[in-house]
Amino acid sequence: MSVTSRYRDAWEGFWREAPGDQGSVMWDAEPVLTAGVHLALFEPHLVDHRLPMIDLGCGNGTQTRFLADRFPRVVGADLSGAALDHARRSDPAGQASYRSLDAADKGETEALHAELGDANVYMRGVLHQADPDDRQALVDGIAALVGERGRAFLVELSEDAKQVLRDLAGGSAGPPPKLAPIFRHGIAPGEVADDAIPVYLNVAGLSILAGGDLPLTTTEYRPDGTRIELPSTWVVAGRTT
Repeated sequence: MSVTSRYRDAWEGFWREAPGDQGSVMWDAEPVLTAGVHLALFEPHLVDHRLPMIDLGCGNGTQTRFLADRFPRVVGADLSGAALDHARRSDPAGQASYRSLDAADKGETEALHAELGDANVYMRGVLHQADPDDRQALVDGIAALVGERGRAFLVELSEDAKQVLRDLAGGSAGPPPKLAPIFRHGIAPGEVADDAIPVYLNVAGLSILAGGDLPLTTTEYRPDGTRIELPSTWVVAGRTT
């Protein structure tokens, strides 16, 4: 299966409208606060650091470029052509490569695996934004990409984030400037129960090797000047046999 056309069109519209500078969208925080923190959790579980690293749902490539400084081959993959345009413009040196990928499409993920071989996958905040009917297929796609030796690092908003986002959107001044476009394009974060993620992974044939709670840092601030952080959970997953 492929992702719904509504989901694809929503993301294309969002990234077409988004400014190109780093930090202009809500989740585009500095890598030292995001991928850098995540790598400290992810790297101890990698079987082979030489495997390609796929930044799945790479958006404008901020985290992709950070990963490309640390791994020999990094591929930024995204459903949105407009997002990939941003990523390529922001990477004139070609530190990473970028390609269109519908990770819920079995044929596309199997073709990429056939090209790259087993890969490590970094995915931040994608599953909770996917339509519910696409989520298992998306995790199945991750399983196809990691193969036997790769590992996946997933960070997703926890159930507690729902109330934080609701409070932000319902404030007297309306949603913060960087949250408003997310709602306007119909890609408001959906609900993924904390206990659903292990089920998706198990169905896909992956085991959880490590996990925990960690705030997801955003680029948006509250009226009092404090940076907004959203409750999130992280897991490292892979095949154990």
